[in-house]
Amino acid sequence: QVQLVESGGGLVQAVGSLRLSCAASGSISSINIMAWYRQAPGKQRESVASISSGGSTNYADPAKGRFTISRDNAKNTVHLQMNSLNPEDTGVYFCRVFTPRNTYWGQGTQVTVSS
Repeated sequence: QVQLVESGGGLVQAVGSLRLSCAASGSISSINIMAWYRQAPGKQRESVASISSGGSTNYADPAKGRFTISRDNAKNTVHLQMNSLNPEDTGVYFCRVFTPRNTYWGQGTQVTVSS
């Protein structure tokens, strides 16, 4: 089992920045990919960015050039630095991790971007 706790969400004005963090505990040695997803009101949950244990990253198109995902394997954390935020980035942001046999989700943290 892996437990995930997100932090860093909040209310920010457009063009502002936020840094999300997700701390993993439990069977952390089995974690391979760490990722961020988001769900806007009335929309399906979507991928934002992911990072492998080796540091390879992938970004969804809306995140490219504005968001940066990073991880600290020693601290079992993954971060999402979000810059140039706009109201379309509003939603609940979820941390997700993958192990060879399972995937785990955090509870989510709310991000609200005002215009």
